[in-house]
Amino acid sequence: MEIAKLGEFGLIDRLTKDLENKNESTKYGVGDDCAVLHYPDSEVLVTTDLLMEGVHFDLTYIDLKHLGYKSAMVNISDVFAMNGTPRQITVSLALSKRFTVEDMEEFYAGLRLACEKWNVDIVGGDTTSSYTGLAISITCIGEARKEDIVYRNGAKNTDLICVSGDLGAAYMGLQLLEREKSVYYQQVNEAKKKGDKKALEELAHFSPDFAGKEYLLQRQLQTEARGDIINKLREAGVHPTAMMDISDGLSSELMHICKQSGVGCRIFEKEIPIDYQTAVMAEEMNMNVTTCALNGGEDYELLFTVPIGDLDKVKDMEGVRMIGHITDQKYGQILVTRDNQEFELKAQGWNPLNDQK
Repeated sequence: MEIAKLGEFGLIDRLTKDLENKNESTKYGVGDDCAVLHYPDSEVLVTTDLLMEGVHFDLTYIDLKHLGYKSAMVNISDVFAMNGTPRQITVSLALSKRFTVEDMEEFYAGLRLACEKWNVDIVGGDTTSSYTGLAISITCIGEARKEDIVYRNGAKNTDLICVSGDLGAAYMGLQLLEREKSVYYQQVNEAKKKGDKKALEELAHFSPDFAGKEYLLQRQLQTEARGDIINKLREAGVHPTAMMDISDGLSSELMHICKQSGVGCRIFEKEIPIDYQTAVMAEEMNMNVTTCALNGGEDYELLFTVPIGDLDKVKDMEGVRMIGHITDQKYGQILVTRDNQEFELKAQGWNPLNDQK
């Protein structure tokens, strides 16, 4: 069905008519000029992400359901990175004519899955037309007690540096998808040059080579916010001194924490958690796996620092790895390699403005 047949309000009604609010702070959601929220005893956290087709995602290899899921999760992750609890999101979309009502229902199906996982309410947004493809803007609203909020500027000398999960897998998943996309279009172009209609018909059933790489695809296409780690830290009585989620790469995020906290750091290459599939894929593509883990981005794992007194609480915590410690600012930001050489960390993570035209 063409979206124009429903119109803006018809589409909104179709996508949101059976939403049920789960949070007491949601007084009124979709259906008026503003959502109404109430937070009497806590601080309000607000974060916004803008995702542009061709810059942040490629619909050649991500379907709309996964895109909806990922769009919600990357915002929810920001609230967890402040040690908060996500409560509501608003969703704004700019759509070109190539998208149907059914396409948007798929997008919202993924969006809802992500929200249901963390009990987040969808409370509003906007829709408009686009001449250049799909644009997605999501705002996530959360809450936290004033004393619980963790900023980037609280790291102190001797604090331990920790990360959740493993790093570099999402980036290697992207490299795998880009490689198979390139193979596909190369074959299509060759068939067109030869005028080989049979080959073109067969390419309609092109099967990319993803065998044994499922984890990498999952990490790229099905982003997960690490609220489970936040819950473990709370249960263990650990209050991080600084925290961020890893969206642009470990090196970039750690340098943000160091700069805003006025400290240095030492991290150890041998302690950086890397999945086996990530290492295999990096070798296959002749890439340095440590460089991928440091700079790949889109892992959405948590990077945080804790006082050295919490060593016993975090050293055996499942899903958490200590990778180094905070130092005095004068010692710089250092990576210690497996053979004990020292290199200054560099921010080589993804910068969305580098490719501006």
